[in-house]
Parts: sequence; structure tokens; C-alpha cells
Amino acid sequence: MSFFKRMQFWLLGLALLASSAVPAWADSPVVAGAADLKFALEEIAARFRDDGKGEVKLVFGSSGNFYRQIEQNAPFQMFLSADEGFVFKLADAGKTMDRGELYAVGRIGIIVPHGSPLKADGEFKDLATALTDGRLKKFAIANPEHAPYGKRAEEALKHAELWERIKDKLVLGENVSQTAQFATSGSTQGGIIAYSLAKAPAVAKLGDFALIPDTWHEPLKQRMVLLKGAGETTQTFYRYMQQPAARAIMKKYGFLLPGEL
Repeated sequence: MSFFKRMQFWLLGLALLASSAVPAWADSPVVAGAADLKFALEEIAARFRDDGKGEVKLVFGSSGNFYRQIEQNAPFQMFLSADEGFVFKLADAGKTMDRGELYAVGRIGIIVPHGSPLKADGEFKDLATALTDGRLKKFAIANPEHAPYGKRAEEALKHAELWERIKDKLVLGENVSQTAQFATSGSTQGGIIAYSLAKAPAVAKLGDFALIPDTWHEPLKQRMVLLKGAGETTQTFYRYMQQPAARAIMKKYGFLLPGEL
């Protein structure tokens, strides 16, 4: 990695930490979570704190970017990836305490903002028609290069044989949370986002959503892992994620859970 790229990398890491900095949590361990977990994990962390278990500081982003930052020894103690492949690579590189635990399987769907000429059709029939009649100008997905939800969106569009037709109209989000902002703000006619984000009231009120068949793409197997040096609070949070209170919150946001697959 060049000096310039290394500086970019650490500036990005500092920006992520700064964006979520809360003075009262200054000494709390940092947990890196996939962007699709934003609402669910924030609710779980609040419940964890209210139960007197401790406090963790959450940062959210694309799993691929977190993977690269952890490779370069970013100061995270736990990683919840939207793609278990990144966890396995970190385990093979000796960065983790073990190979982690599967904590959920995610889903994707199409969301269109209110007033969009596009319909929320999970089988993309209206999307295909919109590409033909000129209604579709811009469409948002997460960047498939590093965001698992973007990769699955690409697979679904290829399954529907729309990838080549839609490529030049795509607006790529840095992660699936930013993609949801693009897809609901009116800057695009719609987009493909995580079901867990669409279930959040703050997002649900902004548009209409329809699930995409999970047979149209590879499964979104999401795995969490403790990183080397994780402290007691983080280890307690890791175990808490597997307890009924946390599982109930994850289920509320539409995740399939281990033992229920």
C-alpha cells in the first residue's frame, strides 16, 4: 500500500470514529457493524446498556472496508460482517480470537420513494418496463466491490437479465445505509436496500418496499467475531448478541436467525 493510500485509509478510519464519537463513551470499546445493522444494533446496544452490562461504541460501514481496516490493525474489538467470508479471511490471517458465529441471514428488496414513477415490484417487472419506456433515470445499489448487499443486488439484477441494461443508470452507495438515503431522497427513482433498513420506521415512512426472492442471489450469511485483544465488555456484548433479548430485536428487523433457518 502506497503512503498516499495508507493516509487515505487512516483518515477514513478516523472519520468513521469521529462521526460516531460520543464524549461520554470515550473509553468504550469500538464495535464495527455492517451498515444494514444500523437500527437493529443501535437498539441492542441501548438494551445492553440499560441492562447494566456496559457500553460499546458503534461504527457502521461496508463490511469490505472494515475488513481492510482490520487488516491494517484498526482499533476495533468486534466485527459484525454482512458477509461471513470477510470474517473467515481475518481468522485465517490471525486477526481474530476464533472463526466467529453466524448471527443472521439478511434479505434484500427494492424500495421506491413516494411519488416515484417506479413501482416497488420485487420481481423487477416494472423495473424492466421502466428501462424500456424511459421512466428510469437513476437507480441506487451499494457498491458491489466492497458492500455485500451491493454484491447481492448485482446478482439479483443479473438473474433478472437487467444488469447490462441498468449499469449506466446506477448510483453506487458507499454502503447499504447510504444507498437507502439515495433511494428514498428522490435523487434516484429507487434502489435495492437491506430489508432490515426498510423495516426501520425512519426509512419505512419514506417509500414503498418489496422483497426480492432469496433464490435470485447467494445468501447473505452474516457472521460476527471477536478481534484479538477484545476486552471483557466486548466479550459480554458478543455473548449478549446470542441471547433472547438481542435475537428478538434482530428478528423484529427482518433477519433470519441461527436455529430458525
